[in-house]
Amino acid sequence: MTYSGRLGWGLLLLAASSMAWAQSELLVRVKPANKALKANIEGYIGSLGDRDEEALLRFSRGAEEQARKAAQALGYYQARVDSEVKPPSDKDKPPQLILRVEPGEPVHLRNVTVRIEGPASALKVFRIPDSKALRPGEQLNHGIYEDAKRLIQNQASRYGFFNGRFERQRLAIDPQAGVADIELVYQSGPRFHLGAVNFGGDTPLDNDLLQRMVSFKPGTPYDSELIAELNNDLQSSGYFEGVRVDAAPTAAVGEEIPVEVHLDTRKPRTMGLGLGFSTDVGPRGKANWTRHWVNPQGHSYGWETELSAPRQNVGLWYDIPLDPPLTDKLRFAGGYQNEDISGTDTLSKLLTVGPEWHSKLPSGWQRVISLKYQREEYRLGDDSGLSNLLMPGVSFSYLRSDNRIDPHNGYRLQFDLQAAKEGLGSDTNLVHGNVLLKGLTTLGQHHRFLGRVQFGGSATNGYQQNIPPSLRFFAGGDQSVRGYDYQSLSPKNNKGDRIGGRYLVAGSAEYQYSIAEKWRVATFIDQGNSFNSLELPSLKTGVGIGVRWVSPVGPLRLDLARALDDDGGFRLHFSMGPEL
Repeated sequence: MTYSGRLGWGLLLLAASSMAWAQSELLVRVKPANKALKANIEGYIGSLGDRDEEALLRFSRGAEEQARKAAQALGYYQARVDSEVKPPSDKDKPPQLILRVEPGEPVHLRNVTVRIEGPASALKVFRIPDSKALRPGEQLNHGIYEDAKRLIQNQASRYGFFNGRFERQRLAIDPQAGVADIELVYQSGPRFHLGAVNFGGDTPLDNDLLQRMVSFKPGTPYDSELIAELNNDLQSSGYFEGVRVDAAPTAAVGEEIPVEVHLDTRKPRTMGLGLGFSTDVGPRGKANWTRHWVNPQGHSYGWETELSAPRQNVGLWYDIPLDPPLTDKLRFAGGYQNEDISGTDTLSKLLTVGPEWHSKLPSGWQRVISLKYQREEYRLGDDSGLSNLLMPGVSFSYLRSDNRIDPHNGYRLQFDLQAAKEGLGSDTNLVHGNVLLKGLTTLGQHHRFLGRVQFGGSATNGYQQNIPPSLRFFAGGDQSVRGYDYQSLSPKNNKGDRIGGRYLVAGSAEYQYSIAEKWRVATFIDQGNSFNSLELPSLKTGVGIGVRWVSPVGPLRLDLARALDDDGGFRLHFSMGPEL
């Protein structure tokens, strides 16, 4: 071996030796056992670093003092702490610092006074710290005391009591008697108010439109949540690339804080392209184009299209903001769809056009009132025709979810109703309704339970002759009854062609178990069918297992389902998107 080779091996051995001594070991032994105290002492002392036996001996006195402070923080003012440095048992192990702690009797609270004075005392949302750990007789905990002060100060900052101060903040401890007194008296001072909102930066939008996006009026009592809400609302409006909202108390005039908003308008036009796949329609492509603002009043328009083997459609829309402009709008929409579903002998060429009034109700429900004209040329089995319908309609939807892409708890409710009157732009009388209910809950982080129920129905005086395919009900497929092909569950005519039903019932129950951060396995049962009579309808059942992967755009679902009726059979189903 050469000299350089021996030097290299020596350096490696030195490095290995250094690694073995990289971290000296701390052992905290509390008697009687006390997990909270042990963890607090370990947190106070932290890492021992690269110390040899001699260095640990020098450090041990300081470690004892730190352990006493850690014990006092939890109310143990009579703690006894002894230290010992244990040399390594062999050359590959580090030395140990052993701390033996006898906590003794803890200090308990005797008198506790926590009080808010001034205007904040009359504000219901301003909470007085009321932890059980702050009540007389409880063990003293310095962290709880500091948390109480911090809670009061944080609330004062949120609700605009910027001149507030503690008139008294006292923690008096008598270690010998084993008691402590707490006195916290906070004088809030006056509450500041929000002033006028001034918009600056690069924006072509009219100031009147911008002011209508503000959810509060000048003179509203300060609440930092209102500032955060304004920032989020402007950011989500679709008009801006960057938003900065400043409401600094230091800029207040008297007790009024001006609100300054700086806006960077986004590019006026965007285009999106996407590809997808599901077993219902196979590969599909999507494209959209949007003109985000047309004029200072914030009008916008755009188009979107989706292309797949059985279905091709294109839609156009023009939006006019209403009041409030972030939630309410008037939309003029039109579209054309061509659908040819193999296996069901269904062909539909559908043209729709009409206005829609979108609004968000104070209860949180989304409402859409529409007047839709639709012209549909169709073939359905041996039935073909041309349908013209002018239908006023209303839709209500409500979504509560803890995450937009991958929720863990939440539910969705949706109700749709349309009607047509023969002679008033329509070929027939029709009332058409649909109800969709979805729910999701997660227990213990790993166990997810999903449920879905759907009902649909039509009332008409000429169902078989005058109702087009788009207003008939079919079941089966990825989003309906798995184990059956897309829209394969339907009443049939004399030739065996599936012609759709007047009614629909479908439901699903699914259990998922998380096996990794982004992976879940699932088992499910689906039931449903479409039919023409409400008398004891025959429901079809599918059961199966699946796997879920949580992608950035929502869960990807792959299911193997077995149909329990109609001679059974297995089918693969693939779909993607949020579960609510």
